[in-house]
Amino acid sequence: MSMQDTASLAEKIADQLRGGGAALWGFAQVGGLTSQKLSRFDRAVSFGMAMDPYIMAGLKYGPTREYANLYESMNQEINSLAKAVQSLLQNAGHDAWAVPASLRSDPENIRGDFPHKTAATRAGLGWVGRHCQLVTFELGPWLRLGTVLTNAQLPAGKPVEKSHCGTCHACVDACPAGALLGGVWFPGLERAEILNAAVCDDYKKEHFFAFHGGHNCGICTSACPFGHKLLEKDQKKLVNPANQ
Repeated sequence: MSMQDTASLAEKIADQLRGGGAALWGFAQVGGLTSQKLSRFDRAVSFGMAMDPYIMAGLKYGPTREYANLYESMNQEINSLAKAVQSLLQNAGHDAWAVPASLRSDPENIRGDFPHKTAATRAGLGWVGRHCQLVTFELGPWLRLGTVLTNAQLPAGKPVEKSHCGTCHACVDACPAGALLGGVWFPGLERAEILNAAVCDDYKKEHFFAFHGGHNCGICTSACPFGHKLLEKDQKKLVNPANQ
């Protein structure tokens, strides 16, 4: 593809994502980071869908039915939008695969086929916080991610190379399972340095099984100050509508 064709395709994808309700998106170079069965893909389209900040702020003591319903509906929206981007890429003559929004293809190791956070950090959308979730300046961690792997040579963004959590340990202190280890993320850091996934998973199944079989929690996410900045902005708009 020529640079002009690539730019045109990137804009079409952006239009698709914008029209589908994505709050932010970017393109990533992921060559060498995929599994062998996915090695034909060296690019990724990464996008984020905003979660309701008031619902997210209400998870201080665990998941709510409102949150569980939002989580499920958001996964459906993400999968639908990712499939639309996949089709757009395929119709343009490229190979593409929409990574499922929330599917453990490796339940023993509590992993999917490809980590959405890897695509997002490589696309420049944000970094991985001490709660092992993506954090963005725009939405904090109060978003859900979608990913489409492709071989289309889309213009890759500048990867985020460091954490911006500073000395904050709010999520670590909030975790009732003690599953967060306080590790500071950098590209290539193993998940086990940040999160004991088995401890987290066992706690959710024991205490929150009513919410999708123990797949939901959100306590650490709710504690993140970057998320609460969204509420501060929203409350300022309510006080002074001219700020909108």
